[in-house]
Amino acid sequence: MRPIPLLLCFLILELACARPSPAAEPRPAAPTLAPQGLPTVEVAIQTASGNRLRVQAEVARTDDERERGLMFRRKLAPEAGMLFVMPGDRDWTFWMKNTLIPLDLVFADKDGRVVGVVEDARPLDESSRKAGTPSRYVLEVNGGWCQKHGVGVGATLGLPTGP
Repeated sequence: MRPIPLLLCFLILELACARPSPAAEPRPAAPTLAPQGLPTVEVAIQTASGNRLRVQAEVARTDDERERGLMFRRKLAPEAGMLFVMPGDRDWTFWMKNTLIPLDLVFADKDGRVVGVVEDARPLDESSRKAGTPSRYVLEVNGGWCQKHGVGVGATLGLPTGP
């Protein structure tokens, strides 16, 4: 058996010590948990019983913005939401992929009349959610919000003409 040269021993030891521990290895970046920097609008809502409500909503207008929606968010302020401006009237389908909080989905036609509501959509559930009738806008708010405030079919969304 031949002895290992001393220089080779030091080289092996140096390489073993220089290797980063698994905890120090770079990890893929986590998805952004903060709002996307989308414009916000105040959506006025009038229920069928006459209650008047307001929601500060981020506006998702592009395909990318609508696809991302509220994914990866860990919380949503009590009177906040996201308003999806859809590219036409259709029975739009939504899912909760990568969505970490329960949501209510309020579907409204081109005039802002609520035509359907999906309540308490479960986080991370990829089941299809839709109103069953054509809509142009979808307002997502915290799960349970619609029941708490009496928002259902027949309510109206006061949709801003901006951004």
